[in-house]
Amino acid sequence: MLENPTVIFKKPLDVVLENTSMPSIGYGEVLIQTSRTLISTGTELTILSGEFPKESAWAEYGKYPFLAGYSNIGVVVEIGEGVDASWKNQRVASFSGHSKYVKSPVESAKKVSDGISDEQAAFFTIAEVVMNGVRRGQIQFGESVVIYGLGLLGQLTAQFSGICGAKPVIGIDVAQTRLDLLPKKPSIIGVNSQNCDIIEKVKELTKGRMADVIFELTGNQNLIPKEFALLKKKLGRFIVLSSPRGAVLFDFHDLCNRPSFTIIGIHHNSHPEYETSGNPWTQSRHTELFFDYVKDGEIKLDNLISHRAKFSQAPELYKMLLKDRAQAMGVILEWE
Repeated sequence: MLENPTVIFKKPLDVVLENTSMPSIGYGEVLIQTSRTLISTGTELTILSGEFPKESAWAEYGKYPFLAGYSNIGVVVEIGEGVDASWKNQRVASFSGHSKYVKSPVESAKKVSDGISDEQAAFFTIAEVVMNGVRRGQIQFGESVVIYGLGLLGQLTAQFSGICGAKPVIGIDVAQTRLDLLPKKPSIIGVNSQNCDIIEKVKELTKGRMADVIFELTGNQNLIPKEFALLKKKLGRFIVLSSPRGAVLFDFHDLCNRPSFTIIGIHHNSHPEYETSGNPWTQSRHTELFFDYVKDGEIKLDNLISHRAKFSQAPELYKMLLKDRAQAMGVILEWE
């Protein structure tokens, strides 16, 4: 039996489950026994596929062998020097990978609220990214929001935009199964772009005003210039919440300068490192708020879990996702 089974991408298209040494914790660190991890079907599959430019941030990040994963839920089984004893046996969320035992700096571990399952808590990293995007996009009540791409990030963007009071929230996708997962609320509307003239449909739903804000979540860089057609004529905001894989030709005059559009890039690392009076919304604050929303039933996650599998099935699961991830949403690995 493997002492510390770990998911590793050895090279493009080659994923294995290997035994790694038990983490040795140092000052300010905790050892965590993993319960659940969430697979990122965007970032992780991009690295596993190897389909990214060689001279890019993707290549700098995705070096092989690559230890996959960054959404880990588990229990603290050992604490290092300088860590308060109250952390022992605490259920925590950390940016650790797909491994039975992981270590984390205690300052970046987040205590998981009671009343939330490990599966629900595993969405914390995805939720932090989305909340950061919605917040930096400055969504206001009554604004019209269009979301291009209804994968996991897109689904949560629809829910958080709704919480901010956006109306309407229009989710666009080509897969009806994803459209059907949107919350059943009058203000949140799913549109299949294969079945209609998308420009005319958005014009109808916004009473001719078009979108105040667009969230790009397809990850397809070739679609991005076309998506601007749904923004209002002036002063619209375009939020790149996906992680496109390559370059694309972009007309900055017609799609930015002349209409005075604001283009905002969102990445997990753009959270402030520390709380300030001007911006208190660190990763930890967003996770705390996310857990509150889940516990109160304002954010729904259970229908967004499409796959559950034992960690021992990870290699086969990744191969399936590489072949066709269209039906995948939240993909959970079980480590108990």
